[in-house]
Parts: sequence; structure tokens; C-alpha cells
Amino acid sequence: MPMKNPKDIISQSQEAVLVDFYADWCGPCQTMNPILEESLLELGGKIKLLKLNVDKHPQLSQQFAVRSIPHYILFKRGKILWRKGGIITKRDLIQQLKGFI
Repeated sequence: MPMKNPKDIISQSQEAVLVDFYADWCGPCQTMNPILEESLLELGGKIKLLKLNVDKHPQLSQQFAVRSIPHYILFKRGKILWRKGGIITKRDLIQQLKGFI
């Protein structure tokens, strides 16, 4: 089954989707990968992760005013519930996201 267009996932998902705006050349983005995965596991998989390479999706990055990476935006049915740029600790991330599940 082909991966749906990220824009569709963002606008139509009934579940909360955490979009990770990243790039392959971004060191801090790589630092955050295990933190993201562990945090979402600890939240019981109630939030889906969508990784969005800003180099491949410049128009989506612009649409959501992502000026620096890493940048995280939590969507549900196309609405932004939460957003944060930069490095975040696992504890803080879980704390912040817990309120939305």
C-alpha cells in the first residue's frame, strides 16, 4: 500500500500525529530520533509519528512556518495542537504530549 501524501495524513488523521520536520544533514534531528521513538512508545502508541524531510517537502515546511529544525508539530484532524522547535528532553516531551491523548 503506497504511503499517503503527508498533507493528507496531516489533514485527515483522526489520531494525533506528531510531525517531525527534519533533514538528513541535521545533527540535532538525529539526536532527537531515539527520544521521539521512546517517548511515543511510553505514551502507548496513541500518537503516530510522521517524519517529514524539509528538503523533500519545502512547501509543507513553509506552510507551517517551520524556519529551523528540528521542529515538531502535533496535529489532529489538520489542527495544530502543539508545536515546539529545537531539542527537547524525553521527560519534557512526554509531559507536553500527555495532555493531548
